[in-house]
Amino acid sequence: MLALQPLLAFSETAKHGGFAAAARELGTSPSALAKAVGRLEASLGLRLFHRSTRQVTLTEDGERLFQRCQRVLAELDELQTEAAGARAAPSGTLRIDMPVVYGRKVILPVLAELVRRHPALTLDVRLSDAFADLVQEGLDVAIRIGELPDSSLVARRFASQQLILVASPAYLRERGTPGTLDELAAHRQILFRLPGRGRIRPRQFSVDGRTVTLHPSEGLRFDDGDAMVQAAVLGMGVLQVPDYMAVDELAAGRLVELLPGHRPPPMPIHAVVPANRLVPARVRVLLEALTALGAGVAGAAPVRRPASQKASRAVRSQSLRAQRKPM
Repeated sequence: MLALQPLLAFSETAKHGGFAAAARELGTSPSALAKAVGRLEASLGLRLFHRSTRQVTLTEDGERLFQRCQRVLAELDELQTEAAGARAAPSGTLRIDMPVVYGRKVILPVLAELVRRHPALTLDVRLSDAFADLVQEGLDVAIRIGELPDSSLVARRFASQQLILVASPAYLRERGTPGTLDELAAHRQILFRLPGRGRIRPRQFSVDGRTVTLHPSEGLRFDDGDAMVQAAVLGMGVLQVPDYMAVDELAAGRLVELLPGHRPPPMPIHAVVPANRLVPARVRVLLEALTALGAGVAGAAPVRRPASQKASRAVRSQSLRAQRKPM
């Protein structure tokens, strides 16, 4: 039967990519960790790491063991928490990854309330629009916006995100207000560059009951949501953005919504957790708080569907390369 300490040494080394960083986390020496991992490899008859002078990386056998090891350690951690009578008072470090603007505007107030109610709870918060690997990065929860691919993770939908098209009154006085998607094609566009490959996020609209995806090829490109909203306020162009990002500017009149009849269907927002049978108390209280937050609370305004507008010839515009795709 495998002992717990070698598994813990192996798991932390895999998470941190080296013995030195893992040793600092566990409060031991790199040599002690390396020996513990070596004993585990000997007892299993498997090589778990490729070793170099700078780092260690998992072998194929090591990757399989790491996936299982994470589940086992999470369940042991939960059992220990329950045995200590701490279910009513969650403790430990809640590691969460979330999109930059949504995390700051919507999730951070939820976390602040959790910490206030549970003083023994600490946070490791990561704000990023890049895709995070929960298991490899040792995360408890990730907040993800949009449809999810099939995976071994467990997802709980708790809210939705509505995309809206906005511009500043000053810009509209200068350039005119588009009344159709066809007229929109002639306006200067503020675009979001997706993290990773640098592709431009497509725009989505509802036309005659179906969702149409458009791919603007020209415009002002940004990789920060707050900067995009500020650019729109400054009259630099037309922007499609999640409603919660522009709620203050809309309320103050610094931005105006355009073509509300072409709003696309709302996008789901999920809390994603590893597929463990037992959920740690620190994660459970967060999921409960997100459920209480409720769908639609994060939005700037309820979805309005004005009288249907004339379908736009821009759906067929080659300049926007329209493609029909379901959400």
